[in-house]
Order: sequence, then structure tokens, then C-alpha cells
Amino acid sequence: MRLLAVFVAAALIFVGVWLDYRSQVARAASAASGTGNTETAPAPSADPAPGLPGHRADLGHLPDDSLLGFVEIPAGPFLMGSDPGIDTLAYDVEQWSAGQPQGTVDVPAFFIGRSEVTVAQFGAFVRATGHAADPQALAGPPLHPVAFVSWPDALAYCRWLEELLRDSPATPPEVSSLLAEGWRVTLPSEAQWEKAARGDDGRIFPWGNELRRDRANFATGRPAPAGELACPECPYGLSDMSGNVWEWTRSPWQPYPYDEADDREGIEGDALWVMRGGSFSDPVRNVRVAIRGAAGPDVRREFIGFRVVIARDRARTG
Repeated sequence: MRLLAVFVAAALIFVGVWLDYRSQVARAASAASGTGNTETAPAPSADPAPGLPGHRADLGHLPDDSLLGFVEIPAGPFLMGSDPGIDTLAYDVEQWSAGQPQGTVDVPAFFIGRSEVTVAQFGAFVRATGHAADPQALAGPPLHPVAFVSWPDALAYCRWLEELLRDSPATPPEVSSLLAEGWRVTLPSEAQWEKAARGDDGRIFPWGNELRRDRANFATGRPAPAGELACPECPYGLSDMSGNVWEWTRSPWQPYPYDEADDREGIEGDALWVMRGGSFSDPVRNVRVAIRGAAGPDVRREFIGFRVVIARDRARTG
């Protein structure tokens, strides 16, 4: 019990210091550019990106393929967490316990976005619903990952996208069938996210155990277009699972060992919510597949975005 308390304390210190530092940087950058006001603004009346090549304007600018940019992650176990004997950059909060640094988690099949949600995709949601988004979320280039989104913003997008895909006759048959069978569009759980990032072989980075700067956007100080850096060595071909923007999950912060049941308890409470993957401003230590961050639900920052999953409705969260 004492060890778990130490893990939690270390995590909260890390997250608190990190978010305070990054918010100072964000405020300084906003002041310098004259964009410091983060009051919500009316949604734009016209689509600024009506004809993005390879994307479906009628389906919220999702990729134009048979699964709309979603990739199937097969059911099965994977190794979650970090063994400092293998990964020397591991934080204590990534270890399950002193005697068992990693644990095996069995995850049912699900589908996850190949790329992070983009400005164009989030903008389609805001225009359709009038959602009170931070204006800075819509200010970037259409194909950049959306940022300045809170946890409720991300869940609201998921609910809208699910409704759009359920109702539209243009939705591809395979996606329509999943939704008709009760699958949901939502944020990934922490376990889903990590399995999608590392596969089942316990690798340190999505592409393997050695650092590669051509596979992730980190320590650059600026975001890159979502999916610009391909990762053919990644187990499921996903992009930006390391770097670009931190990604919200639907898992509340909890010390390891991971227990999926905790993702269903107190889901509406005032929790810290887990973020994964690191960002364009982070060092290499923060872009490993096991890195864990967390923030309050209303936090909106230039380095926090999200991606979505289609998963069985084992726990209604969105």
C-alpha cells in the first residue's frame, strides 16, 4: 500500500510540474502572438477545408477508405508497463510493482484511428453542433492534429461522430455493421492505447527498442501534420503514437497494476484523466509507449489532442 502511495505521489508531482511548465510556455507564446484570449467564439459558418484530397467531407473529413481511417487491433494479451532493467528511461509510475514491473493484459478486439483527430475533423463537429470550443482549436492547418481540447470536448466529438456514422447512408458497410451491433465511438482506454502503440512484444517505442527521429515528431517545438511521419515498423501501422500531441484516454488516473474495472467506476467524477504518447515539445523519455501523463478534465493546451476508437460497449463512457 505504501509503495502504491509513493507511485501515485510521484505521478502527480510529475504531471503537475510538467503541466505548469507547459502552460507557462503556452501563455508566453500566446502573449507574443497576440492570441492569449482563450474565450470561446462562435463556430465558423463555412467549412474552411471542403475538399481535402483523400478525405470524406460528407463524413466529417475522415479518411476515404473502407474503414474511414480506423485500423483493427486484434484481441489478445500484451505486456503493459515498463521494466527498468530493459527500459532505462522508465518512470516508477510505469511499473506495476517492485517485484513485478510489467503485467499482462488481455484486450478484446477494437478499431483505432490510424491518425490523431485533425483540425478539419474537429471543425466539422463544431460547425455541426455549435459546440463551445476554444477558438485556438480551430486555428491550425486543417490536417494538423487538433489541440486545445479538453476531455469533455473529446468525448463530445466522439458522441457526434458516432451519431453521424450511424445515421449517414454514406457510411461504409463494415463501419455501419459494427455500430449496428452496439459498438461505440469513444476514447481508447489506457490499455487499448498501449496495446495499439506497442503490439504484443513489449517494445519501448512503437517502431522498436531503438530511438529513431524519423518516426516521431518530438523535441521540435511545433506540431506536424497528422500522419506525416509513416511508421511501417509499427505493429499496426499507426502514426504519431509517439509525439505530435499527447492523447486523451477514457481511463481515470490510477496506480498500477492496471484494472479495467477502475475505468468504469466513478467515470463522471472529478478525476485526473490519463494521456498518452508525449508531444512535439517533449524529450525522448516522454515519447516511449509506456509513458503516462494525466490532467484535469477541463485542461486545454497546445500539446493535448486525441484519437478515437470503435469498441464494444463494455462500459458506456461517452
